[in-house]
Amino acid sequence: MDFKRLFTTAGVKGRKNYINSQKKYEIIRTAIYFLISLSLFAAGIAATKTRNNLLTIVAVLGCLPASKSLVSAIMYGKYKSLSEDDAEKIEAAANGLTCLYDLVFTTREKTYPVLHMTVCENTVIGYMPSEKLSDADCAAHITTCLKVDNYSHVTVKIFKDIRKYTARLSQMKEPTDAEEKITQGIVDTLKSIAL
Repeated sequence: MDFKRLFTTAGVKGRKNYINSQKKYEIIRTAIYFLISLSLFAAGIAATKTRNNLLTIVAVLGCLPASKSLVSAIMYGKYKSLSEDDAEKIEAAANGLTCLYDLVFTTREKTYPVLHMTVCENTVIGYMPSEKLSDADCAAHITTCLKVDNYSHVTVKIFKDIRKYTARLSQMKEPTDAEEKITQGIVDTLKSIAL
């Protein structure tokens, strides 16, 4: 268990099986936060024999980050990582391209779980198997976020069918060194706007 991961997702966001592993860290962090608040409340009662004390106020204020952590745990609990079968199909077609796994993008109206994304120069493609969500709306949201970060000439396409997605992956080529800088910038932006 990586203790640092209880407090930051830097370095692990976008990796394979990210959502499933992050769920565990979110639950553990939430439990720790609530236990700290509960122990402060109990210590205050034990010391003063009444709940009207300063430690009760600290315990109540400690529930704020605990509640925020609980909301995060609930959000991660709603989604699953890319299945192993689909991951193997995608990895066979990706052939050295820059890939991101398990990204969840949120708007004011909807949440879009994109299970896999590939970035190559100014092209971003993603796999979102959900039939309930609009792939065009998801692509429009990602395009808008990239434009805000000055990546205005980026093409974003979201696929719902794994066969079409892997076929498109097979057509993409590895970026050159000059294009790699653009690719990394887009990857950083995508990681920063995802859950």
